[in-house]
Amino acid sequence: MCSPEYFAVEYAINPWMDVTTPVDRDLAVKQWDRLRETLVGLGHEVHLLTPEQGLPDMVYAANGGFVVDGSVYGARFKHEQRAAEAAAHHAFYEAQGWRFIAPSETNEGEGDFAYVPEAHGGLILAGHGFRTEIPAHAEAQEALGRPVVSLRLIDPRFYHLDVALAAIDDANIVYFPGAFSAASQRVLTQLFPDAVIADDEDAMAFGLNLVSDGANVVLNSEATRLAGKLKAAGYTPVPVELAELKKGGGSVKCCIAELRH
Repeated sequence: MCSPEYFAVEYAINPWMDVTTPVDRDLAVKQWDRLRETLVGLGHEVHLLTPEQGLPDMVYAANGGFVVDGSVYGARFKHEQRAAEAAAHHAFYEAQGWRFIAPSETNEGEGDFAYVPEAHGGLILAGHGFRTEIPAHAEAQEALGRPVVSLRLIDPRFYHLDVALAAIDDANIVYFPGAFSAASQRVLTQLFPDAVIADDEDAMAFGLNLVSDGANVVLNSEATRLAGKLKAAGYTPVPVELAELKKGGGSVKCCIAELRH
């Protein structure tokens, strides 16, 4: 995770960003702290990336890489405003001793990649349409040695896979069908017949931008309907208030890069 010490909405690179809406940075830091404390309280170890002035979106740490089995496929951001973030993430992973694979193709890390380790032997779900380019899917497959399933995003509000789909345990997912092309919806139905299906209201509340340890699902407190669906499916929803960070087009998952050893 990376503190929103320098968080601001200084440009608009997704439909959620409005440069005329003021951001309360102190509140953003408080909400982020609460998210971090929630993860620690659930028994997870949280590593911190040092925020850098001039990179207001660094708080969205999920976008800096994609980690599977101790190997990191690095990010290469689509927009120049975020390009410098990639080097900070690279340095972090190298310092930790992780195997780092530098990308040649445009991709935004866990923003557009999700890993479901026990689905069909271990699947990477990969989004494209707005940020990550399709050639990055093949590059990730070569880098990480896991089959990659390409899914086309068609609604600009759901510009990253992680605002439309999430792994909720090692074998299952939750997703909002309307974010995907008809063909991609059919693929998801075939691969995950028991998936939890979210609706438009869940998705607009950034409910899909969640993290789960297989039992506890940490999600945006505005996504009350989705919390109910997850509870009915046997998970424990853990709501967290992140209204300030939502102004930049992100929520719980965007703030968390998952380290998979």
